[in-house]
Amino acid sequence: MNPVINFVELENRVISATYRNLMIGAKVVLVDKTSGEQLPDPVTTIASPAPNGSLRIRLPDSVKPGAYFLKAPNGHGDYAAQSVEFYVN
Repeated sequence: MNPVINFVELENRVISATYRNLMIGAKVVLVDKTSGEQLPDPVTTIASPAPNGSLRIRLPDSVKPGAYFLKAPNGHGDYAAQSVEFYVN
């Protein structure tokens, strides 16, 4: 059961993504690809008891243009799943 995050699209500063094998309470964070740093906002928590589903994440104005990816860290802070990179204009 490998966790997966699939980036679907970015439209009007809203990220659409799907996930598989992420448990309830898992966090999905936005990471700046250039610096490798996790952004403090937005952080999305999986609330569905089903391990598969979809996410819609609104980007705050503080997110600057650049390359990013979504990441779901495990309980130890290591990554469990990561999306492909995408660009915010």
